[in-house]
Amino acid sequence: MSPQVSASPSLCVFCGARMGRNPVHQAAARATGLAIAAEGWRLVYGAGDVGLMGEVARAAQEAGAATLGVIPTHLLAMEVGKRDLTTFIVTETMHERKKVMFMNADAIALLPGGAGSLDEFFEVLTWAQIGLHAKPIWLVDVGGYWQPLLALLDHVIAEGFADPSLRGQFHVLADVPALQAAMRSFRA
Repeated sequence: MSPQVSASPSLCVFCGARMGRNPVHQAAARATGLAIAAEGWRLVYGAGDVGLMGEVARAAQEAGAATLGVIPTHLLAMEVGKRDLTTFIVTETMHERKKVMFMNADAIALLPGGAGSLDEFFEVLTWAQIGLHAKPIWLVDVGGYWQPLLALLDHVIAEGFADPSLRGQFHVLADVPALQAAMRSFRA
């Protein structure tokens, strides 16, 4: 499948299909959608209308951003496939979903999420580590959510299972305003 052509840059957002317990995460998801629209970017995401990902998409849509959602057939009901997006793509597998989202993105942002978000993050991180892409990966550490992940990555490096350059494959951003600033810098 070839990438969808977009006149504006596209941000792929990986985040939870649940809201989580901390209301700051829902607020950050909404702020991310609004930032995408404010910067004139297109949202690329997992096409769900639930959890943080639904919050990002609704905010982006309400603010006028173009949206591209990609969802595998087996998650259409569980993640409540959001069919009112600018572009809605249904794939056969999770791997195909990740590939289509990645191909249609200029940069990647990771908001709070669970195993699926971690899977998405580690796939694009691994691809960067082995030189398959140089797209920015922005880890948005809302409320310190990703501190245990960062500690794990530091441990992996300290134990000799990854080169210290691994930490240079992504940028840790404290909040959505920092993400928005990164988007502006990327566009410039």
